[in-house]
Amino acid sequence: MAGPLLHGCGSLESRPVSLDALSLIRQEWEDGNRRLEAERSDARRYRTLVQQVELVIDELRKQVGQTFTLGELANAYRDADRWARATVEERAPSRGWPRDLALVLAAAFYAYQRGAVDYLQR
Repeated sequence: MAGPLLHGCGSLESRPVSLDALSLIRQEWEDGNRRLEAERSDARRYRTLVQQVELVIDELRKQVGQTFTLGELANAYRDADRWARATVEERAPSRGWPRDLALVLAAAFYAYQRGAVDYLQR
């Protein structure tokens, strides 16, 4: 699930993200990546999670394209629960996958942020 900072209504493009909010969102993404990497000791589970992350990244390319800013990516995160849930459920469900969706989403956005035109490593 996307973090509580991001739930709300309105157009994704029309809702600017403050620098403070963007910083918190990026921390959430970083935490998701950290949690993903913590699963490496269970090779089977890790492979499953990585497959789900890759599917979400593929869908993310469709949602935001290949040229985007961190703010635009953060806006896409607001609505990511809906489409990511559908993507994982249709293409790579695993036992208990709904409880991993927040981790998968955050790790996917963490990886994808590197392509932002205004990306600076933290």
